[in-house]
Amino acid sequence: MKISNSVVLVTGANRGVGKEFVAHLLDRGAAKVYAAARRPDTVTNGDPRVVPLQLDLTNADQIATAAKIASDVTLLINNAGVLSFGGALDVGRDAIANDMAVNFHGLHDLTRAIAPVIARNGGGTVVNMLTLLSFLSAPGFSAYNASKAAAWSMAMSLRAYLEPTGVTMLNAFPAGIDTDMLAGVDGPKDAPQDVVRDVLDALERGDRDVYPASAQGVYNTWRSEPKSVEAAFAAMK
Repeated sequence: MKISNSVVLVTGANRGVGKEFVAHLLDRGAAKVYAAARRPDTVTNGDPRVVPLQLDLTNADQIATAAKIASDVTLLINNAGVLSFGGALDVGRDAIANDMAVNFHGLHDLTRAIAPVIARNGGGTVVNMLTLLSFLSAPGFSAYNASKAAAWSMAMSLRAYLEPTGVTMLNAFPAGIDTDMLAGVDGPKDAPQDVVRDVLDALERGDRDVYPASAQGVYNTWRSEPKSVEAAFAAMK
């Protein structure tokens, strides 16, 4: 899919990776970017092509309204996410429910609302910002791991369902990214701009999956030595 002249909806667009997506999409010639956030007043990009949009992924009414406002969209980037800390024996049910509400149900509900809009506009793409933790597990992020694994499974079901309608799907599996979400967490982290660049390059190539920045090396090692990589991730407590 070509980004030039596309109309894009980006969730979590006010900071971190979402903010980078907005900037890079504009640089690549997007005609309009709906920058969705729970507080649209925190969207600071002043480009006239940017349309701040109020969107809480746990609010069904706001999702329905977003689908009506963004009636010309051809590209959806499911970027918004939350991360609760805690091991599998310690994390509370409320934390698990919160991560599932945003990372799984939010992705599913918004895609269900926006994909028909994309199809009516002649087709396009849905990009899902997943994570290597969709299939590997860092024990201290047990709720997040589970929600992203569920999101990956749902994304595969959505892909099979949507492709006949002209809506393709790109699943992105980044490693750790240097944003507020992982502030205070030790370990290597990729720059958000590097992740976004690789995801958008993959989108324009027509890829179905992408492992941006350092994630590609981790994925390659996991394919050849899965148990060693699983053991390394299991040590991240």
